[in-house]
Amino acid sequence: MTISDDGIFVLYKLGGLMKYSIKSLIVLVSSLFLSFSAYAGGHKYTGPDLSGQKVVMFGPWLSPEQETMREVGAIFEKATGATFEYGGSDSFEQQVMIDLKAGSAADLVVFPQPGLAANAAAMGGLVPLGNDIKQMVLDNYAAGQSWVDLSTYADENGNDQFNAIFFRTNVKSLVWYSPDNFEDNGYEVPGTMEELIALTRQMASDGNTPWCIGLGSGAATGWPATDWMEDIMLRTHTPDVYDMWVSNEMPFNDPRVIEAMNFFGTFALNDKFVNGGSKAVATTDFRDAPNGLFTSPAECMMHRQASFIPAFFPEGVEAGVDYDFFYFPAYATKDLGTPVLGAGTLVAATNDNQATIEFIKFLMHPEAHEYWMAKGGFLTPHKGVDGSKYASDTFRKLGEILTGATTFRFDASDLMPGAIGAGTFWTGMVDYTNGKSAQDVADAIQDSWDAIK
Repeated sequence: MTISDDGIFVLYKLGGLMKYSIKSLIVLVSSLFLSFSAYAGGHKYTGPDLSGQKVVMFGPWLSPEQETMREVGAIFEKATGATFEYGGSDSFEQQVMIDLKAGSAADLVVFPQPGLAANAAAMGGLVPLGNDIKQMVLDNYAAGQSWVDLSTYADENGNDQFNAIFFRTNVKSLVWYSPDNFEDNGYEVPGTMEELIALTRQMASDGNTPWCIGLGSGAATGWPATDWMEDIMLRTHTPDVYDMWVSNEMPFNDPRVIEAMNFFGTFALNDKFVNGGSKAVATTDFRDAPNGLFTSPAECMMHRQASFIPAFFPEGVEAGVDYDFFYFPAYATKDLGTPVLGAGTLVAATNDNQATIEFIKFLMHPEAHEYWMAKGGFLTPHKGVDGSKYASDTFRKLGEILTGATTFRFDASDLMPGAIGAGTFWTGMVDYTNGKSAQDVADAIQDSWDAIK
């Protein structure tokens, strides 16, 4: 499940429209997380004289994001003398492909996820951004190679081209908890996966229930378990294995995938480890699952979920006081660095006009990031920004997780064909929590892959 960028975190799914049903609820996170403030000071962009030139951008952002994007564009206008226009549409994904086919697309296009950008590149709709901009990403973004890989696509001739930069991202590798519950029980925030496993066992030994897990989501039931799987894959295997899994170059029933599923099962299938016991996992709605953090006594101690989840916390709870989060940790013994799972929007160019390419370079400048950081609802992997510009401590801490990443990967289920990522992967994880073996689940999902090839 990708929590993408319409509002703060909006649900996009390539080929999986079921997730859109909770879009209006997810965007409520903006009112919970943000304290809107004016941008002041920081890095200053200076660009070439582009007087008389115009840059038009088209994307999925509507109010209030489109106003913020126009304000960011005004910085470019003031520095260069060029004119900037941004237009958003709630039917962006359909309209942009129509525009590209007709040769009438905007100079710059904002894609909500890599799959759509890859489709645009394959039809010859995007221009390569060149080595200079690629080097900017490698030099300035934490896990720079990951971001380059995620924005490199085959063109109409099948040749890989660097086509886009990420601008506005989010984080999914998080565990939520109550600081008071931890303090009352003498628990420390774990820094490694080994420590998280030990803490889980200690909590159960103390008579506490370590985890709140719920897979319920109406027609989309099962997606929270796919997020668990993705984070586990990144912590147990190298990024290239993750990529092969996403593309099915490595079969879904490969032993490495089955290992990850069974690792999830050590938490989800242990009655002592999960609120309500293992039988409650598939039937508990994901929106209700974290409520156990806030009961007295607490029904559970930890909840792994993406950065949107406070939108569903009980009314009146306060970030940093009643709840906090920590990075879903990596193994100390596996030498896989600090991988982060997340999502984000990409900006690509449909022409190589001077003003078009310069605007891309402007979006790689810290000032473009810092302005939106101060407005709220914006995260960046840019290592050169001033973290004090974030509108809240919550976003500042999330930003530190992004800039501390050594690997970044997009949600796997959102990159898989809809029949898999929004179909058999979801239902298979429900089957797994209901007692079907990991081998049988993985075999069935691979059969569904084979059926669409």
